[in-house]
Amino acid sequence: MKIAIFDSDSYVREYFSRENSKFGQDLTFFDSRINEHTAILAKDFPSICCFVNDRLNSPTLQILKSVGVELIALRSAGYNNVDLEEAERLDLRVVRVPAYSPHAVAEHAVGLLLCLNRNIHKAFFRVRNLNFATDGLLGFDLFRKTIGVVGTGRIGATFAEIMNGFGCEVIASDPNQNETLVKKGILTYVELPELFKRSDVISLHAPLVPATQHLVNRESLALMKRGIYIINTSRGALIDAKALIQGLKSGHIGGAALDVYEEEEGIFYENLSDHVLHDDVLARLLTFPNMLITSHQGFLTREALTHITEITLQSISDFEQGRPLSNEIRPQQIGTRGSDRRAA
Repeated sequence: MKIAIFDSDSYVREYFSRENSKFGQDLTFFDSRINEHTAILAKDFPSICCFVNDRLNSPTLQILKSVGVELIALRSAGYNNVDLEEAERLDLRVVRVPAYSPHAVAEHAVGLLLCLNRNIHKAFFRVRNLNFATDGLLGFDLFRKTIGVVGTGRIGATFAEIMNGFGCEVIASDPNQNETLVKKGILTYVELPELFKRSDVISLHAPLVPATQHLVNRESLALMKRGIYIINTSRGALIDAKALIQGLKSGHIGGAALDVYEEEEGIFYENLSDHVLHDDVLARLLTFPNMLITSHQGFLTREALTHITEITLQSISDFEQGRPLSNEIRPQQIGTRGSDRRAA
């Protein structure tokens, strides 16, 4: 089957080309992201493969349908960038990668927390400039601290297990509770306001749905301890960035680390080192010394890329052969899969 692969960085080309030896599909790579302006590139491709910042809204889907696309394969777990209702109306099938390596994102969240807390990023640049002073690098022990985990799907559960191993008290909030984690003594579930009040560190692993948009805002920040650390490796829109800035300015937030940002489209995954950053909110966030931002790279491990590629190509092959699509996502499933809707 002819497959158009959009937003294809070098690692995407490498892994898809390598894993395709098992499937024998006809792959064409496009650097551009897909939207209503680039959808025409999919002409005569029965299947397209997209990523998290591709814009699969109604106008884009209508163009895709008109040029012969039948299947949209998301190489991510999340699907909030797809108008699923419109896709179903147009009889466009949508598949995703529900699980690839939860350890990849969870470990990145832990890495962000350790780096931010112990000022490893600052120390690295100091030492390279032969500055071996340790003033301003004070952190705190994670041992016995209370870690709040918002969302205990595969990634959130893995993060909770790691933090339990650090000797932390882990509390969590999720409408779909993982009783296995409770029975193992990994965590205790509490209501969200209590989690906000008790936590020393909060890590976000929730889906982006209307109820969770700007989950961290002025009101919820007011409930949190002064000095709270906030980690987000899920979806940028879980945090109201302007409220985050106010919390950092006032000193109420002790530190924040983001692998995602609400307006990351057109910024993340791009080299803008020779350009002016026109996003004033992101530019302001980058000025804070207790702010750490990475460019949505939590999924970027060898293991995760291998699994993403294999699962995506298998789904496309299943579609081609008329087999059931075990990873298909339909609009009626929204809200029934808990934390699986987030992604990268």
